[in-house]
Amino acid sequence: MMTGKTLNIQVNARNRAYTLDGTSDDKILNLGLSNAIDLPYECGSGTCGTCKARLISGEICDRWPEAPGRKFLKPKKGEFLMCQCAAKTDSVIEVESFVHTMEAGACVPGLITGRVNSSKLLTPDVMSLQITMDQTFDFDAGQFMLVQFPEVVGFRGWSMVNYERHAKTLDFVIKKKPDGVLSEWLFGNNCEGVEVELYGPLGNATFYSRLAKNILCIAGGSGIAGIMSILSRAAQDGYFSQYSGDVFFGVRTMKDAFFLDELAAFRAECGEKLNIVIALSDEDVPASAQIDYPQLAFDNGFVHEVAGRHMEDRYQNVRAYLAGPPPLVNGSIGMLLRARVTTDNIRYDKFS
Repeated sequence: MMTGKTLNIQVNARNRAYTLDGTSDDKILNLGLSNAIDLPYECGSGTCGTCKARLISGEICDRWPEAPGRKFLKPKKGEFLMCQCAAKTDSVIEVESFVHTMEAGACVPGLITGRVNSSKLLTPDVMSLQITMDQTFDFDAGQFMLVQFPEVVGFRGWSMVNYERHAKTLDFVIKKKPDGVLSEWLFGNNCEGVEVELYGPLGNATFYSRLAKNILCIAGGSGIAGIMSILSRAAQDGYFSQYSGDVFFGVRTMKDAFFLDELAAFRAECGEKLNIVIALSDEDVPASAQIDYPQLAFDNGFVHEVAGRHMEDRYQNVRAYLAGPPPLVNGSIGMLLRARVTTDNIRYDKFS
């Protein structure tokens, strides 16, 4: 229950000013997004620095002074992260970008609560997690949520695996990170039944069936989560009856691979216009792989390099979706730009 005092925040953007009514409990980014004001952000969790703003007047409270994204700030100029700061008084802030209201029909983010319904190891260091929410919920394919567990301070950004309107459950994939406080706790404890807070939906790497373009998806590790959501919506809408889809999923070895049965099922359902390639970076493709999964293709190398080989001269009318660690995303962006894919057709969300 919110107990903060009521206050007013004025956001000055390059194109216009917005007035937000909230409380001292509200993080400034969340307050704007929840009012359908599309303030700049990418991770929403204090890592990337995209949501930086400048304090013109008033006073703010930084909820996470150690946030990694602070390295992108100039504190002497009054810069702060909107995703981690709340106003303590009536305030005026400034953002450098153009800011617009969200389009009609957009899924406006909000704070909701839920409970872990189930968890399962997919590989020794990858876990699937299902959260049942206390209310139904709409999100777009490719979006993510910020999730906070009571045992660990701070929200983490996780992409949804599933796609459905009026969803009651959300499916996630979590990669165990060395020294990651939350992932170490999740992998070391039975979290079923634990109550969680969620904020979202967030993210601009979204897919809509009205897109009318061929789609290219390049993902590594747990980054496949949002791609699965995109494939789910495309399959539901019969999208690949008219447009092609190329999916490249990178893992180190076959022992690190997961969702292969689900990907094979998408290929069987959607037909020959959907091509799915599994890229193994650290081992040769075992002979059993193609036998076990005849609907899928396999190749060796880093996933963005494999995608570059398979996609040569096939970038016409393409929208690309990227998901995974920074080296994968950066390598994929470089490959796509060299292939003359325009920046407005390259979509990804930063989590680190």
